[in-house]
Amino acid sequence: MYQCRPVLAEDYSFICSFPQNAEELFYMFPTAVYPLTVDQIEGNSNSRLKPTVILNHSGQVTGYSNLYNYEEAERCWLGNVILSPGYRGTGLAEALINNMIAIARNELVVKTLHLCCHSTNTRGLLFYSKLGFKPYDLTKITGKQGELIAGILMRISLND
Repeated sequence: MYQCRPVLAEDYSFICSFPQNAEELFYMFPTAVYPLTVDQIEGNSNSRLKPTVILNHSGQVTGYSNLYNYEEAERCWLGNVILSPGYRGTGLAEALINNMIAIARNELVVKTLHLCCHSTNTRGLLFYSKLGFKPYDLTKITGKQGELIAGILMRISLND
């Protein structure tokens, strides 16, 4: 039903419309400034691996993610996960994450895929847990207002 493909330059303007407020952008891309701009997301994407979009049945870009911090044969990290607001809760996020898991397993051939989810993002934590990601550590993150937030480090084994 959904198709994933590498991001194209013309996709960035669509991706910029996905974060609906500063909090959503912080969850997706903590160092970005709201509202998200093409320059910000394109610059970030160019420093990442396998920037990927997911398309709906009409071919419209409806989600985005990438991988980073690749350590050959060991691990990489899932980053910048965001969906178009109208497609949240439809199974699209699961399809996108499963595609990113497949890329990490089959193309990058790593043992584990890691991510960091903010402790304030309950929906995200529950979602990643449902997909099989397990928490294993905490990190300190400074929020946009200078507040301290726990980043919950999670991983999934790709050897299974």
